[in-house]
Amino acid sequence: MPPRVLAAGALKHLILVAGAVLTAFPFYWMVTTSFKSFAEAQSYPPVLWPTVWHFENWQQAWEFPTTLWARSFANTLGIAAVSTLGTLVTAVLAAYAFARMRFRGRNVLFAIFLLTIFIPSEATLIPNFVLITKYLGWYNTYQAQIVPFLASVFSIFLLRQFFMSVPQELQDAARIDGAGHVRFLWSVALPLVRPALITVALLNFLASWNSFLWPLLVTSSPEIRPIQVALVPFSSEAGTQYHLLMAGATFVILPTLVVYLIAQRYFIEGVARTGIRG
Repeated sequence: MPPRVLAAGALKHLILVAGAVLTAFPFYWMVTTSFKSFAEAQSYPPVLWPTVWHFENWQQAWEFPTTLWARSFANTLGIAAVSTLGTLVTAVLAAYAFARMRFRGRNVLFAIFLLTIFIPSEATLIPNFVLITKYLGWYNTYQAQIVPFLASVFSIFLLRQFFMSVPQELQDAARIDGAGHVRFLWSVALPLVRPALITVALLNFLASWNSFLWPLLVTSSPEIRPIQVALVPFSSEAGTQYHLLMAGATFVILPTLVVYLIAQRYFIEGVARTGIRG
């Protein structure tokens, strides 16, 4: 193999390794800090490796006052599951309509949908808060954390790309056999776009699991708050207990890591095939 090819390959792998290290370092820092003492967690220059491993930090973080970890995990799991299921239903129906059905103004309406992606979430935060709390009276409720996230424009876009890749011949054959849109969607289209469905479910589940600002605004009771908000008590006016905060953050991130490792093959396939047809 020519030296130039070897050098190019070595450089490419060096860049990939450097990127992997940069990506993994925050996780390394989080885990190691969760075993440091209070002084080491806040020391400068930073301590890269604990001098003494304080395994009791995890127990202290779990038993920290005003943190209801078991209830918070249950809340988050329920909210994420319902939000993900609702998003799948609305995204599938809307994406199929935009991809396979012909109606006046379809492209214009879809373009308007896509334009909403460019609206910063901060711009709609206050109007949504007023709507949820003042007009609907849903402050400090589960529905305030679920209903606003039952639809996702990005999920509709992603599924639409997959539905457009389904051969028209299959729909024509289904129509000859007497199948309407609902039967074709359920029996033919959905099995063919399974990687996209898993990708949408995974993205929305992780987004709901990691939601922090919105639940913090619309809830006040620890009994209905999700786990991200359960990390707030580790920071107070007296300061932040970083070693316990990192232990709590490890609690929070482990389930999502497991979910991603299980579904990563479908996630990568779904993202890779998004742009097959425009």
